[in-house]
Amino acid sequence: MNSQALIVAGTVLGLFLASLLGYVFIRRKWVRFALMAVMLAIVLAGIWGFNRFRAEAINQAFSHFQMPPTPVAAEPARSETMARSISGIGTLQAVRQVTVVAEVGGRIKDILFQPGTSVAAGTPLVQLNDEPEQGDLANFKAQARFAEISLARSRDLVTRQAVPQQTVDQNQATLDEARAGIAKTEAQIRQKQIRAPFSGELGIRQVNLGQYLNPGGAIVTLTDLSVLYVNFTMPEQDRSLLAVNVPVELAVDAHPGEVFRGTIDAIDPQIDPATRAIKVQATLDNPERKLLPGMYANVRVVLPSGPAVVTVPETAVDFTLYGDSVFVVKHEGTDPSGKPIDKVVRVFVKPGERSLGRVAILEGVKPGDLVVTSGQLKLQSGTQVVVQPSSALEAPAKIPNS
Repeated sequence: MNSQALIVAGTVLGLFLASLLGYVFIRRKWVRFALMAVMLAIVLAGIWGFNRFRAEAINQAFSHFQMPPTPVAAEPARSETMARSISGIGTLQAVRQVTVVAEVGGRIKDILFQPGTSVAAGTPLVQLNDEPEQGDLANFKAQARFAEISLARSRDLVTRQAVPQQTVDQNQATLDEARAGIAKTEAQIRQKQIRAPFSGELGIRQVNLGQYLNPGGAIVTLTDLSVLYVNFTMPEQDRSLLAVNVPVELAVDAHPGEVFRGTIDAIDPQIDPATRAIKVQATLDNPERKLLPGMYANVRVVLPSGPAVVTVPETAVDFTLYGDSVFVVKHEGTDPSGKPIDKVVRVFVKPGERSLGRVAILEGVKPGDLVVTSGQLKLQSGTQVVVQPSSALEAPAKIPNS
């Protein structure tokens, strides 16, 4: 093609130069006009020939051009028993959590705790002023000792008929009254010393030394973090799948990547008519105190595994309004250099349940089919591909310096 083009170009150039020389040396007008027409025709023919040559060259180049294979990551579909689950959202709640308050009023004499620490059940937290009660207790104890002595003397005298039985009864009543006063005063003294009702974690202190604390006044929060509830809701159509002692798994934003496990211990017998949802409560141990009441939780109720199904990674399925599909890699022999020729075919599928990054394929894919998991944006049916390791298409952990 190049030699032919050179011959044609040389011929055209020669004719043009010959015509130009004839135009210069010949003086007759009609001959000069004829030569001018010939030169114009030669120029136009050259332009046409050049355009024709360029078009043919472009067509020839494109006819031999072949797009390089598109790199993709692929993974064979496999048959497996898929973990079944249903998901909901919930909130963590403490099994035992109270705001410690005073039963009686009084001036705070001593604060016996540090905020944010762990305390055992019965640990004194706040001591109110109990000096009047201590005085009353000493008075009642003195009355009781005197009543005991009087009662013993009257019993001895009544055996000798020196005093009537009525005296014994009066002394016994006096002793009982003194003992009742002692019991009441000791109870009042115990009320003045406020203790932790159970073991747990103390919150922020809400009182100060010397402050007068009214009855019912808040002192500090106390939370038992060893065991927590997770309260979540599920749609009413999942009621048949829920049962007591069914395991649950939950994840919280505060600890990404960690899974916490518990079991369902209560299901609300009523369905909310406004949301058509049912309330469920599960219990989970919290030995490391990582979870806190009030946290938002993604809850997954773990169901028994079903029969084996064909599964592929979720990234392999293209979910669209026109249908869900995957690209299946087909081997079509080798090229002249011996390299394998792999092309993709779009296959429409019927997806099922999803779990742990995989999706069940109910129709369209068989076990062992090689499906594209990454790099689908540049693909269409018939595109030649080259399968790369999955890590080759992942974003690098660190951007290289330019």
